[in-house]
Amino acid sequence: MKLSKALGDAAREARLKASLTQADVAERIGVATEVYGRLERGLLMPSVPTLRRICLALHLSADALLALSSPHPPIWEEPPPPSSEQEPPAMRRLLRNVRKLNSTQIRALSLMASTLRREGED
Repeated sequence: MKLSKALGDAAREARLKASLTQADVAERIGVATEVYGRLERGLLMPSVPTLRRICLALHLSADALLALSSPHPPIWEEPPPPSSEQEPPAMRRLLRNVRKLNSTQIRALSLMASTLRREGED
């Protein structure tokens, strides 16, 4: 999950717990209701001063808003890549071959991989 989405979800949860409307919070932090709505939907990242005002309006620490105070890693962090022992044998073979390619070949392979990934999403 992206940081902007995680922040928006945390802000929405805190706002609802406080029984506030988006308009209430927007007024308290000095932005338009539409802007605050985009922030809650994860479409907009606030500036640092606005983030501070959100924290004050919702009585929430920045750590909590950014999921940094959780005992678990923030939901927007990417999991670490698997170690080579955890990779399937086919992946290890592919990586060994890729490491032997020159920069032109790597660019071509990257374009091909992007195309294959997009086709797999359809």
